[in-house]
Amino acid sequence: MEGGSFGAGRAGAAMDPVSFARRPQTLLRVASWVFSIAVFGPIINEGYVNTDSGPELRCVFNGNAGACRFGVALGLGAFLACAAFLLLDLRFQQISSVRDRRRAVLLDLGFSGLWSFLWFVGFCFLTNQWQRTAPGPATLQAGDAARAAIAFSFFSILSWVALTVKALKRFRLGTDMSLFATEQLGAGAGQAYPGYPVGSGVEGTETYQSPPFTETLDTSPKGYQVPAY
Repeated sequence: MEGGSFGAGRAGAAMDPVSFARRPQTLLRVASWVFSIAVFGPIINEGYVNTDSGPELRCVFNGNAGACRFGVALGLGAFLACAAFLLLDLRFQQISSVRDRRRAVLLDLGFSGLWSFLWFVGFCFLTNQWQRTAPGPATLQAGDAARAAIAFSFFSILSWVALTVKALKRFRLGTDMSLFATEQLGAGAGQAYPGYPVGSGVEGTETYQSPPFTETLDTSPKGYQVPAY
């Protein structure tokens, strides 16, 4: 974020794939992307089990279909958002408008904060429903999937909170540089350029000096006489 407000001074710079992959923000997005798969994947594959009374499928989390739907929706939303924000990070250096860069950082900050809160709600919800689930053959069969979804929901809270903190730092840095640029422009606009010194228009005779390295030329050279006709 150097070189201008929200990094606008570096717009158009070439992207180094190695440095981009090593950025903490990129690593956090990839980790959040993997965690989201680890949440909705087990729920979709093993989160619905047969009931003891018939072939009807029910959610492993205390038979609450809302818990399974919430976990799947939360994981899929995080999966798509991580992919979208990774593409946005790749294109960020090509955005030259300070306003567009500010909107991108605000979008990242708002979404990361919202999803951190939703992951916390989802973790508490799934944990509560799993504690209320009665033990049985079906519960034992899908127990690993339920515990994996709960565990990676907790890990997702940490990763998304870290993304929120990173976005907040980017926003504060960009805002400070915007204010700095505004102050500099305002100060420069109020200052008058120094003019050329204006003289009185009358040259004094005392100030006049003959050019250096000049000699007085004689009209008649020595030793030469004009012949009389």
